[in-house]
Amino acid sequence: MAKEKMLKFTTIQRSMPDKRTADDRKADFDEIYAEFSDEKAGEQAGRCSQCGVPYCQSHCPVNHNIPDWLRLTAEGRLEEAYFLAQENNTFPEVCGRICPQDRLCEGNCVIEQSGHGTVTIGAVEKYITDTAWEQGWVKPITNRGERRESVGIIGAGPGGLAAAHMLRLEGVQVTVYDRYDRAGGLMVYGIPGFKLEKDVIERRVKWLEEGGVTFRMNCNVGTDISWDEVRGAHDAVLIATGVYKSRDLQAPGIGARGIVRAIDYLTASNRKSFGDDVPEFDSGELNAEGKKVVVIGGGDTAMDCLRTAIRQGATSVKCLYRRDRTNMPGSQREVQNAEEEGVEFVWLSAPKGFTGEDVEGVMVSRMRLGQPDATGRQVPEIIEGSDYVEEADLVIKALGFEPEELAKLWGVDGLEVTRWGTVLADFRTHETSLPGVYACGDIQRGASLVVWAIRDGREAAQAIMAQFAGASAVAAE
Repeated sequence: MAKEKMLKFTTIQRSMPDKRTADDRKADFDEIYAEFSDEKAGEQAGRCSQCGVPYCQSHCPVNHNIPDWLRLTAEGRLEEAYFLAQENNTFPEVCGRICPQDRLCEGNCVIEQSGHGTVTIGAVEKYITDTAWEQGWVKPITNRGERRESVGIIGAGPGGLAAAHMLRLEGVQVTVYDRYDRAGGLMVYGIPGFKLEKDVIERRVKWLEEGGVTFRMNCNVGTDISWDEVRGAHDAVLIATGVYKSRDLQAPGIGARGIVRAIDYLTASNRKSFGDDVPEFDSGELNAEGKKVVVIGGGDTAMDCLRTAIRQGATSVKCLYRRDRTNMPGSQREVQNAEEEGVEFVWLSAPKGFTGEDVEGVMVSRMRLGQPDATGRQVPEIIEGSDYVEEADLVIKALGFEPEELAKLWGVDGLEVTRWGTVLADFRTHETSLPGVYACGDIQRGASLVVWAIRDGREAAQAIMAQFAGASAVAAE
């Protein structure tokens, strides 16, 4: 029976959930994809070839058992599929929405390599998890008994929340400290609603609270509470702050009004969606309505800014990126969505300066790709005499993020960092140079994907439990 449900990739074509038209979705910040129906989800899951060596799974940072939960979905055993899908992932409903599947699981699907079109893994993952919430299959966190040990987690992003989940399963007392007023980190304030609707995060945070996680929001370590207070209150501390310091440009005119950071722009838009009072948005400083917008950068944050500007009613939206389409770091699916919505990509172009006290234009140099560097990527080179000015009323810098100087901000001695400024920690145990202090997610590995932060947080929780087990064994001797 199971075999009849699978291996349908030769007779059934790849299909995604219905996508709203560009004109329709430009009018709001709702998610752009509909849900699969039961029949369609089972049909698409049944295209899986059930590989003996599943490359989809080996290229998934959380090592999802993808072929098995696809098979269960194809057989209509959705509750079992959900429980299997959530075993290695605290946020399967998030990853199903925002993971770059084209670069991870789906991009390494065997039937994709053979020309049949990848299984729509992300859409099925989203479907079975949303169904689980609707049907009440998502159970409260239960543990093996409350423990006396406590852990302080600094940062309520995906890494910190994933660790909190795993620690509460063991009965550890967990307090999460975060500088913002809502838990979720960039999942709440960095990623727009058309990719990740905010009730998806709020629902999961409430689940963690009901499971015994204590949240101390609006609590900035180093200002509202000292590092020594946090360290003294807990048996272990996990640093999961993420990276929020924006990379900047050094160019003439960079200080002009109307040149803003991507994180500020996206945060203002997301806060507005919550109904918050956002003076910088209302004044027009962080609002693209009626403006010619230029976004500088080619990653997923740039795509978020571009598509947000479209929805805010910009008169034109252009993306400047110094390499070509093939070599850009952002998801190709996001580029396609942006183009459908009216974004113009100006490939092989780089800013060299800005005009106007209130920004009026970006001085652009045309580029070509030269010889590969040590990483194998072709190095962009300026084409002499190709400069021109791109008109702009709002310029958004989406050049990536760097770590803050935590040791200095927090007044902590002995916390070693790498030459990039990230916290130096073992990539298996996540232990830092300070005893009982761990780090995970972007603050350890640099700006990366939500799914990598989830993996790191879960691994760090395991290492912390091993520390507690070791301390218990010593005490028992």
